[in-house]
Order: sequence, then C-alpha cells, then structure tokens
Amino acid sequence: MKRTDLARKEREIKRSIKKEERLTSKGGGSEKSVGDYINELSSYFFHDEQKIYNIAVDERIPDLLEEMMVEMEEKQWENIIRKAVRKTGVKDKEPAVKELLGFIE
Repeated sequence: MKRTDLARKEREIKRSIKKEERLTSKGGGSEKSVGDYINELSSYFFHDEQKIYNIAVDERIPDLLEEMMVEMEEKQWENIIRKAVRKTGVKDKEPAVKELLGFIE
C-alpha cells in the first residue's frame, strides 16, 4: 500500500472512533442540540413581519422551554430564545424575548 492509502485508512478509523464516542457520550444521540431547540421553538411561533402572537396561547412553547431548561446549561437559555425570535424575522423582537424569558424565570 502507498503511504497516502495508509493515511486515508487511519483518518477513516479515527473518524469512526470519534463518531462512536460522540454517540455514546450523548446517550445514543437522542439529546437535542442548541440548533434543534432554536429551530423547534421558532417553528411554533405564529407571526407576521411585526410581532409574534401566540407565545401566551400555545402550550407547546412552555413545554419546550421546560425541556430546554432540563437539557441545556443555563447560560444557553437566553441565547436559544433570542436566536429563535431572530429567526422569525419580526421587527419587534424585544417584547417577544421578554415574554419568553418570563417563562424560564
């Protein structure tokens, strides 16, 4: 075998070991990432270009926030909420962020 073939095989082995370690450390990959929470939370919002309307009405939002509080570190909570609101593209972001932060306090 050529040196490049050996190096390629070593890289493939390292990748497979790293992937296996990552899956076992996450408990089988069932844990959600920060991006997963951002995408799911922003998908629950009913909004137009101006504001988000259904924060107080939709019961899925507090349930997701409770799950997020259990699974994620506290320093990530506000970041997730702000990015989910920003992803909607509404102009009045701060009232929505404040209302969502009220759920986690």
